[in-house]
Amino acid sequence: MSNYLEGLNVPQRIAVEHRDGPIMIIAGAGSGKTKVLTTRIAHLMKNGVDAFNILALTFTNKAAAEMKERVEKALGNSEARNLYIGTFHSIFARILRVEAPKLGYPANFTIYDTDDAKGVIRDIVKEMNLDDKHYKPAYIINRISAAKNGLIGPEEYRKDTHIQTEDAKSNRHRMSDIYDAYASRCFKNGAMDFDDLLFKMHVLLHTFPDVLAKYQHRFHYILIDEYQDTNAAQYAIIKMLGAVRENICVVGDDAQSIYSFRGATVQNILQFQDDYDDVKVVKLEQNYRSTQTIINVANNVIGNNQKQIPKELWTDNKEGDKIVLARTMTDNDEGRFVADAIKEQQMRNHYANKDFAILYRTNAQSRAFEESLRRMNIPYKLFGGVSFYQRKEVKDYLAYLRLIVNTRDEENLKRIINVPARGIGNTSIMKLVAAANEYGKTVWELIEQGSGNAKVDNFVQMIKGFQSMLQTKNAYDLAFAVGKYSGLVQELYNDKTVEGLARYENVQELLNSIKEFTETPDEEGEILDKSLGSYLQQISLQTDVENNKDEDMDVVKLMTIHSAKGLEFPCVFSVGLEETLFPSSMSLYDRAGLEEERRLFYVAITRARERLWITYANSRYRFGTLVQNDESRFVQEIPLAFIDKTFSGLSNKPGSNNGPAKGVSGMLNQNFDKVPSLKKLADKLASTTATQKVHTPSADFTADDVADMNIGMKVEHQKFGFGTILTLEGGPNNRIASIDFGAGHGVKKIMLNYAKLKIVK
Repeated sequence: MSNYLEGLNVPQRIAVEHRDGPIMIIAGAGSGKTKVLTTRIAHLMKNGVDAFNILALTFTNKAAAEMKERVEKALGNSEARNLYIGTFHSIFARILRVEAPKLGYPANFTIYDTDDAKGVIRDIVKEMNLDDKHYKPAYIINRISAAKNGLIGPEEYRKDTHIQTEDAKSNRHRMSDIYDAYASRCFKNGAMDFDDLLFKMHVLLHTFPDVLAKYQHRFHYILIDEYQDTNAAQYAIIKMLGAVRENICVVGDDAQSIYSFRGATVQNILQFQDDYDDVKVVKLEQNYRSTQTIINVANNVIGNNQKQIPKELWTDNKEGDKIVLARTMTDNDEGRFVADAIKEQQMRNHYANKDFAILYRTNAQSRAFEESLRRMNIPYKLFGGVSFYQRKEVKDYLAYLRLIVNTRDEENLKRIINVPARGIGNTSIMKLVAAANEYGKTVWELIEQGSGNAKVDNFVQMIKGFQSMLQTKNAYDLAFAVGKYSGLVQELYNDKTVEGLARYENVQELLNSIKEFTETPDEEGEILDKSLGSYLQQISLQTDVENNKDEDMDVVKLMTIHSAKGLEFPCVFSVGLEETLFPSSMSLYDRAGLEEERRLFYVAITRARERLWITYANSRYRFGTLVQNDESRFVQEIPLAFIDKTFSGLSNKPGSNNGPAKGVSGMLNQNFDKVPSLKKLADKLASTTATQKVHTPSADFTADDVADMNIGMKVEHQKFGFGTILTLEGGPNNRIASIDFGAGHGVKKIMLNYAKLKIVK
């Protein structure tokens, strides 16, 4: 057996060798947390503690398996298999299998997964004659889950005035009855759901002192990984189990507490020293992962949080490159910038695809990066999510649009004839398919003539109504109408669960991409064919690429920052650093929420080993409108000394000693040529080719400020010649002019921000 204590630094060794009493190990990012935890377990066992008397709780099965394997390797024997080591849910399920009869459950009780639980809820809602569109199973399950994780049972739920007020505001007055019925139904079925494994464990220990004493004396030493991610139920159970000996070791980092939406509370780790007397606190502050520059950026950002355990990460690693801070004109430009940067790094520094990770705040942001990576033929894989165009809600929406353009498309018709639910069941659909086959017709041809089913006939009339808009509406206006009148968007909007919000964001991002398509001009600023058919043709080319499913393949990784926790990559792009996006709009008026967003940014920064890019867009489409963005306040917290100004184009950098931070507005034009991707785009949009010499510009031709242009004004265009402005539409940042250039070119729609026009006096 090797000396398992070798290679530990001083704080790590102190944490490992501490024996009795409570200890809190504050493990900064990349500081060797898992190594300390496993070595501590091995050290306890090496010094006479029986494996059966050690309880180690983790949040993932992967972490538990890795810890057990490392302990076995350190000790050189198989005793580690006797450890109580696993996730909270797996360990408590193991205990409940033994003790469940005390609670009236069979020892072989069923554990319901989410689908099982939704099925029970669906039955209850139906039996109560409630509207299942309002009392959605997903919403109800989330509501009950939050209650259980807060140790609130059906009776407490009914008596809690705050909860009752919330339910009344959402017009769900029967939530208490549903929760009560759900709990009764599960008990009758001898079943527990996933949250019950915590909730019933607490009930067991709280109700039966003999059972509590049994496990208090069995577990002499308790170790908890990622303590900052524990919720109220987990906290209470640990408190009870450790009350006799208080040999509790918690390992975590308050700066990486990012799961409040799951019920986790950073307060658990912040108040640990108040919960026990004589707590030993050990801080692991040496980072073995990242360069000095990346660590300095992380320290400066997280230092702005008020509620935290003071610590300062440091490293012996090389200083490393400065971080790249890049702003782009639009979110699509942001996608192109990232793809270009990946290609450049591969050529210059010989990185593989798998060395890059693109981290974003919400899954909906993946679209622009997926499209840019596809264009550059860079293989990628989404982790913790589905490729944007493969998400159900996106595919449903596109199915409507494709059916409108091509009613022969039977697959898309079958997909959405009952989406949202309109009472057309699978049996009815299959009968229609069979009848169409029998008569040699398409399903649409059959139902267009009248199906005898009022619900099907209503669907046909709706699709025909959309088809009538094909010649008069552009892709966005028609897609917007589909979302509104089909009920697709409203259904998603009504779902206030975390998953429902993500789905709603995804369809909004789809609409944003269509809006951008309709307003993006060609090289001369002219807006060409923006019909729905043209959009679908373009999108088909982008989505006809299969992502490689093999995780070992050489692919760029795309994921949310939440999914990236615990991972590390040589090169990281933290994207979308804009106010209301990151930090999210929901966190801006609440210190606790804002500080969690900052911790999330800290997690993004500390995933990078060698190189870090931070990007944001000057404008992006939100709900179909091009909005101007302010850079995130988190960007303003990064000192100038750590930023590569070659890329950022900053004249007065936030966080420096040169005065207060400037936003993006007003700075973009004067620094435009300093951003390579933007300069390339500008050159492309401004250029004219030799074959386009239809009009020779006047000798004194210089472009005028578009803000000064009005209806009726005479203008000169470099290619189309002289014309008169007929109409102006759009906001101040995306004005579109209809200009009559006479017999030669007729009326053209011109995006003024892109076109170069001279006012003719």
